[in-house]
Parts: sequence; C-alpha cells; structure tokens
Amino acid sequence: MSFPSLDGETPDKLIARLAAAGRAAQRVLARLDHDAKAAALRAASAALRADSASILAANAEDLVAGQLAGLTPAMLDRLMLDPVRLEAIAAAVDAIAALPDPVGQVIDTSVRPNGLALSRVRVPVGLIGIIYESRPNVTADAAALCFASGNAVLLRGGSEAVRSNRAIHTAMVRGLESAGVPAAAVQLLPTQDRAAVGAMLGAAGLIDMIVPRGGKSLVARVQADARVPVLAHLDGINHTYVHSAADPAKALAIAVNAKLRRTGICGAMETLLLDAQFPSSQAVVAALLDEGCELRGDSRAMALDPRVVAAADEDWHTEYLDSVLSVAVVDGLDAALQHIATHGSQHTEAIVSEDAEATERFLSEVDSAIVMANASTQFADGGEFGLGAEIGIATGRLHARGPVALEGLTTYKWLVRGSGQIRP
Repeated sequence: MSFPSLDGETPDKLIARLAAAGRAAQRVLARLDHDAKAAALRAASAALRADSASILAANAEDLVAGQLAGLTPAMLDRLMLDPVRLEAIAAAVDAIAALPDPVGQVIDTSVRPNGLALSRVRVPVGLIGIIYESRPNVTADAAALCFASGNAVLLRGGSEAVRSNRAIHTAMVRGLESAGVPAAAVQLLPTQDRAAVGAMLGAAGLIDMIVPRGGKSLVARVQADARVPVLAHLDGINHTYVHSAADPAKALAIAVNAKLRRTGICGAMETLLLDAQFPSSQAVVAALLDEGCELRGDSRAMALDPRVVAAADEDWHTEYLDSVLSVAVVDGLDAALQHIATHGSQHTEAIVSEDAEATERFLSEVDSAIVMANASTQFADGGEFGLGAEIGIATGRLHARGPVALEGLTTYKWLVRGSGQIRP
C-alpha cells in the first residue's frame, strides 16, 4: 500500500483545501435531523462489518511494520485488531447512533421585561480536527461522535496505524455516502508528513477546535503550538486517598482495581495516599505488592512493607501507565488535599471513606475534572458515565470537562425572538 505525500501542495494549502471541503459538508450536516444522522451511522457500521477482511489485513501489515520498528508489546496491543475488537468498533458506532441528539436542545429560556424571548440552543462546534496515536478504534469513534453531534471532522492518526486507519476511514465514508452524506464530512489527512500537523494547529478560522488523543509528548506539542482552541488533557496523575474512616475491605478492593485492572488507561490510579490513622494500610500495600505492582513510597510507606522502594521526587509527578505506583502516608484530609493540589493533573481523584463530612469536603474541594467517592478511578470513562464512546477526557476549565462525548462537541447560540422591539 502506498501513502500519498503532499505532492507539491504546501501543508497550509492542503489544510485550507480540506478545511473548506469540511466546512461545506458541515453545512449539509447542520440540516440533518437525528433520524437521518442515525441512519447514516448505521450504514457506516454496516460498511465496517462488510469490509472486515480488508481492515484486518491492513491491520496485520501495521502490526508487522510495528514489530520491525520496535514498538513495545503494550503499543502493539493497542494497535492490534481482531474480529472481536473490530465488531466492538462497529457496535460502538451503532451505540452512538442510538444516543440522544444534543443539537437543537434548548438549554434555557427567559422573557425580558420588554417582551424579548431569549433561548440558548445547542449547536455543533463546526469543523473539528482530531490528532491521535496508536489506537485504530479512534478513527471510528471520533468520526462517529463528531458526525452525530453535527460536526465535520479532519482526522490525523499516527503512522504506526496508518494502514488500519485508512481502511476504517474508507469503509465508514462509503457507508455515509450511501446514506447521502458528503464524503468530506469525515476526512482523513492524506499524508503522514508532520508539517501537515503543524498546518492543522495553525489553521485558526479554518478548523474550529483541535482534540489531541495520545501520549504526553503529542498533547504537549499540540497545546504549545496550536492557534486553534484545544480540548485535551496532558497527564492522568490520579490519586486515591484512603481516609482514616475507610472500610478496610472497600479500600483494598478499590486500590487494587484502580491501579491494576488496566494499568495503561488514563483513569488508572498513579498515587495512593494512605491516612496515617487508617488501621489497615499494611494489608492494602501487601495486596498490591502480591499482585505484582511495584510500589515507590515515602519513608512511612516504606515502613509498611520491606518490598516498598524509595520514591524519587519525580515519582509524584509521573503517569506510569504500568504496574508501578507511588504511595504516601499523609496526616489527615488536609494533607491529602494539599498533596493532590501540589502533584495532581486535575484528571481524576477518589476518596475511600465512611465519614460523610470528610467525603463531601473532598468532593467539594478537589479541583479535578472527575472526583469520586468510594469507587475505583477506572470508572473515569465516557462509556461508564453513560455517554457512549468518548473522544477523550478534558481537564481544562473551559467549554467541556471530564469525559467528552456528544454534548462536549457542541457549543450554543442565543436565539432572540421579538415583536418589533427597538432599543431606546
């Protein structure tokens, strides 16, 4: 399979051309009702199933190339598709088709004393650029979420999944076109040239929002270079605080699950805070170690079990995405809150406690996108929140925060209905 280059077209001209086509297609999407969009997405999922053989063949080529390039086993696992995973991708598109349409929802209404009737109504953002790595499922998830929320999308996947992404995109576009949707509603950047990514990031006025999905270096570059609004999170340095009044059985189960259920997802716990007055800290630490997790702790955590090694300063700021965990013993709720404020990334934090007052203080005072009580941080996921597939988890304070699904891909406009009023 050959991959097109820029073929003499400058990156800026390429992005301008694709953006113009995408914006024109988005105006068509804006006229589609929920039933029409749902039918188109179901046609896209049917095309994914029909093209399964070619998609899996393309993925096999990517896996061979990845092995030759020295990708880690974890990266190869993220890249790998099989019939079960491909069916899950198609099923996710169907699930998105069944979600309520946020476009046109009335957020609130009011009538002014002069008789003007005001309403705020959800509308699509416009043209969204998605820059992502590794996982081919993002091609389908991002395309379906953007389309269902009335947005056109320009996708740029990582080079390690280029064949898989192109095969998935080809199938989905064929399905959408069969339902009368313009192909430019879902575009995949036709080159892996990094200069084209720079052109996307600089395309203010052409692309309305950029969503990066990938590792820290990718997200950092996007946030540093973008002249387009960015919806992103940089790290998932997530904490679980086991309060002095925690139920020991709950604390042990939650800590093990939060760290080890899947270590490579952004909702995995990376730091465990144990209250100095919690009586079962030793059992929690031993359970994690017995499950094969490396623990890096402060002096009091090291005293709980000789297998705990000393943490370095950078450990408290590290997203391991592996079976490695930082552990600190803290003197009460205030110390836990201070540790999280100092070292956290405003992604997901949890408290384990049977003390209602302490729990409510934690929920109120922790400034993260997701704050939990008596639950594993592994629930930090749009599907678990009932949002369907997510496009990512946003940790900023503006527009959308937490799992971003259909509603997070909309903005709003004011509608003003009068009866001839003029302003004095």
